[in-house]
Amino acid sequence: MFNSIPPVTRNIIIINVAVFVIANLLFQDRFVGYLAAFYPFSPFFKSWQIVTHMFMHGSFMHILFNMFTLFSFGPILENSLGEKKYLILYFLSGLGAFFLFNLWNFVEVQQISNELQQLGFNLNEYLSGSSVQYSGSSQAVLRQQELVGELNGIMGTPMVGASGAIFGVVAAFATLYPEAKIGIMFIPIPMKVKYVLPVVVIGSIYLGVSGNGGGIAHLAHVGGAIVGFILARIWRKHLYRFN
Repeated sequence: MFNSIPPVTRNIIIINVAVFVIANLLFQDRFVGYLAAFYPFSPFFKSWQIVTHMFMHGSFMHILFNMFTLFSFGPILENSLGEKKYLILYFLSGLGAFFLFNLWNFVEVQQISNELQQLGFNLNEYLSGSSVQYSGSSQAVLRQQELVGELNGIMGTPMVGASGAIFGVVAAFATLYPEAKIGIMFIPIPMKVKYVLPVVVIGSIYLGVSGNGGGIAHLAHVGGAIVGFILARIWRKHLYRFN
């Protein structure tokens, strides 16, 4: 059965599973600092993380859900678009996820930095890695500590997973096959994918912007979906040429 999966989708699944086993089970997360994607202005960021983060997963359920979703939508899309365009779609969606997620991080960092400077905090010392010095009233110090904690969270929390790339695959599928029906957990009636995707994207935008995402990079999902949608719209006009 596994050999019947088109080659690009099959190889992506194999690589993801292999990296998960090596990084999480054999080396017990010691690869996370090298392969997960940190905020581009973080001292932990390395250029290759833009790609390698797509093959990192934080838990067994994380990779299971992602690979099952890819297995469900990828083969149809790969057969429709052809291997080359499907591969382009997958990786550009992953890059779009990285870009949008960190664009929002940049906005948040600017807001935090501006408030810290207004409170008299020496941001240059913090960015240079020097010991943090707080100043002002006790209330101002407490606020500075809270803001520095948020800044540390952005700088030190890595982005992992193929979700952004896979959201691009799902968005492209919904664009090319809008009338297709899919089953959703806890909903007994299959729903058309053209109705499901907008709800998921809107929900992801809300969760990502509101900060109620529960540690999930929801805006990365949105970034991947946007790229997948745009590419599918461009390629849809010439779909018959891909086979």
